[in-house]
Amino acid sequence: MAAKYPHVERADVYARDVVAGKLPACRWVRLACQRQIDDRERKDWQFRFDKDRAEHVCKFLELLPHVKGRWKSKNIELEDWQCFQFTTIFGWVDVDGHRRFRTAYTEVPRKNAKTTCSAGVGLYMLSADGESGAEVYSTAVTRDQARISFDIAARMAAKTSGLRDRFGVEVQTHNLYVPSTGSVFRPLASDADSLDGLNIHCAIVDELHAHKSRKVFDAIDTATGSRRQALKWIITTAGSDKNGVCYEQRKYVTEVLLGHVHDERYWGIVYSIDPEDDWTTVEAQRKANPNYGVSVLPDDIATGCGQALVNPQTQNNFKTKRLNVWVSVGTSYFNALSWEQLCKQPIVEADYEGCPCWFALDLASKWDVAAFMRLYERGPGQWAIFGSYYLPEDSVAPGMPNYEFYSEWAKAGFLTLTPGQITDYDFIERDLLEWNQRALPAEVCYDPYQATQLATRMGSEGLLMVEIPMTVKQMSEPMKALGAAIIGGDIWHDGDPVMSWMVANVMGHEDVKENVYPRKETRNAKIDGAVATIMALSRASLSSGTSIYADAATAI
Repeated sequence: MAAKYPHVERADVYARDVVAGKLPACRWVRLACQRQIDDRERKDWQFRFDKDRAEHVCKFLELLPHVKGRWKSKNIELEDWQCFQFTTIFGWVDVDGHRRFRTAYTEVPRKNAKTTCSAGVGLYMLSADGESGAEVYSTAVTRDQARISFDIAARMAAKTSGLRDRFGVEVQTHNLYVPSTGSVFRPLASDADSLDGLNIHCAIVDELHAHKSRKVFDAIDTATGSRRQALKWIITTAGSDKNGVCYEQRKYVTEVLLGHVHDERYWGIVYSIDPEDDWTTVEAQRKANPNYGVSVLPDDIATGCGQALVNPQTQNNFKTKRLNVWVSVGTSYFNALSWEQLCKQPIVEADYEGCPCWFALDLASKWDVAAFMRLYERGPGQWAIFGSYYLPEDSVAPGMPNYEFYSEWAKAGFLTLTPGQITDYDFIERDLLEWNQRALPAEVCYDPYQATQLATRMGSEGLLMVEIPMTVKQMSEPMKALGAAIIGGDIWHDGDPVMSWMVANVMGHEDVKENVYPRKETRNAKIDGAVATIMALSRASLSSGTSIYADAATAI
C-alpha cells in the first residue's frame, strides 16, 4: 500500500506508534489515534475509509508553496501527524460517498504551521473537493484576523500556476473565485455587515479561543445545514475563557474521545501535555508540539521556558501558547512551579501523626467541593499539608463542569463522592472523628458558612472548633505566609493533584493597603483546599507567636 498510498501509510504508522507509546503524545492524541485504529477495524457500518480520497488531499497540499518564513523545501511537506489529520478527516465517507466528518477541531500550540495548513484546506475545498458553487470562508473575530489564512491562500494560488490553470482559480483582492463552478473563497469576520444568507461549504474558524461571543460560530453552524458534506475546520490554541465557545468545543471533543458522547460526524484532537507532566522539560515540550524541530525551534521554546520559570505572568502565557494548556486570565498568586517541586521527596501522612497539628474545613456549599485539610508542624516554620475532598456524585457526570478531572481523581482515590445531589456531611464528620483520634489536632478551623450544625456536632464530640471569619484582615497575612512558605520550600505535600489544582487557581488581588484575599477567576476554578490551608496556617502561626494579628477567630 505504501507505494500507492504513502500518506495513508504514514498516517497509519503514526497512529500505531502513538498508541504504542513510541511517540510522545498526551492523552487526547492517544485517544484520537486509537479512535482511528478502532474505526478502521470496524465492519458493516455506515462509513468506509476511502484511501484514494485520503491520499488526494495530501497530494494537493504538497503541491502548494510555502509563502512565509524560511523552509528547507519550496513546497509544503506534510509531517506524519499532519498526514494523520488530513487522511482521517478527508478519507472517511458515508454510504452515499459524502464526507463523514462535518466538524474538525484541532487544538495545537503556536508555530505548528496550523495557519499554513488551514489556507491549504481552504484552497482544496474551493477547487478540488468537487463541490459546485462552493462557498469557503476564513472566519475570525476581526476582518484583519480573518484575512490571515485567506491572504496566505491567495499568495499560494498566485504562486501556483498549475492550480490556476487546472481549476481556473482567479486571485482577486478580496476573494478567490472559480468561474466555471461559481465557487468563492473570502474572509469573514464578526464585524461583517451581515452573517445571514450564507451557504457554507467550508468555514475555516481561526483561533476560536479569541471569540468573545458565539456570533460567528453559531452563524456558521446554521449556514452549513444545506450542504451534504460541509466542513467546519476549527483550529486554535488554548485560551483562558473556560466559559466561552472554544472551551465548550474542546470539552465536547474530549467527551467524544472518551466515548461519553457518541458523535460520528465530529473529529477532534488536542495536542498538549498531561497533568502529571513537568512542563519545564524537553519531553513535555515535544509532546505538546508535534512540529517540534520543524517549525517549532528548540532554542526558541527553551528561551520562552526560561523566562516562564521566573515570571508567573510569562508562565501562564508560555503554558497557553507553547504547551496548549488552558489557564486562568489572572496571574496565580502562588508560584505553581515551586509548589510542584515541594513533593519531590514523597511524604506519608502517618509519619506526622505525632506532630502538632491543625485541621481546617472549607465546606462552601453543599453541591460544591468541600475540603478537609490537615496541617502538621515539622519544625519551627516548617509544615506538611494533607487533604481530603468531597463532592456529590450527581455533579460528576459527562457534560458537568470539571467532569474530566473530577472523575479521574475519584477513581484514583483523591476525591470522595457522596451519594445524591448534595455533599453528605456525614462523610466529613466520620473522617474528622477518625483523624481526631489519629492526629490529635490542637484546633479545627472552619468557615462558618454552611458549617454551623457540623461545628456544633463536632464540638459535642470533644473537638475544639474555631470559627474563622472570611475577611481580608483575617486572610491576608496567612495567605502571604503560605506564599512565602511555598517559595522558601517550607511546606511539604504528597503530590495531591486536587490541592495542586486549587493552589494554581488562587488569584491574588492587592488592595491599596497591600492586603490580599484568595479569589478565583471563574466559578469552576475551585480553591477550597487552599483557603482551608490558609485558615489552618492562621491558627498555627498564633500558637507559635508569629502572627501580627489578634482576635482573628472566635472559639466555640
